[in-house]
Amino acid sequence: VDVARPGHLSVAEAQRLINAADAANGFRDIAHGALLTGCRYGELCRLIVGDFQRGRIIIRESKSGKPRDVRLTDEGVAFFRVLTTGRSADALIFSHADGSAWAKSHQARPMRDACAAAKIVPAVGFHQLRHTWASLAVMNGMPLMIVAENLGHSDTRMVEKHYGHLTEDYRDEAIRTSGPRFGVPVSGNVVPMEARR
Repeated sequence: VDVARPGHLSVAEAQRLINAADAANGFRDIAHGALLTGCRYGELCRLIVGDFQRGRIIIRESKSGKPRDVRLTDEGVAFFRVLTTGRSADALIFSHADGSAWAKSHQARPMRDACAAAKIVPAVGFHQLRHTWASLAVMNGMPLMIVAENLGHSDTRMVEKHYGHLTEDYRDEAIRTSGPRFGVPVSGNVVPMEARR
């Protein structure tokens, strides 16, 4: 399919989603982790404490079959430090409250519930959290190659096609702040040029 994916959450919507997500069942943490990393749900489900090293997350099994390092913001490092400190290296970083692993489709209902509680209409799926990370990173000026590497893409084509969609407000602001300025005062007195003879 050659169509760009639908949008992403704004920062305010993402904050509402995190706050509305169920902390008791562990969903808040995995949703927050997705927003901080851009990782796929399956990648997050497999993360163990030992995968958090030197301020990065190591994805050992990715969709492409190649391992990768996911670099983190300071906020991301602090988040993963809280979740991993004092725990066994082979413990799952994200689990249900009873310690069991998140598995395929376990995220669907908690995601719908969090969207409803956060008043995100229409509701988004968990994968949109990956799109949100990428879109916000691009809009904040992160180089496309770094976005691509963090997401596990070998080049920037996928980022440009699927994650480079920008909001109209962002485009307007980019032109206002980065467009050329000539310093010529605006005057209502237009003096026409004389016709050539």
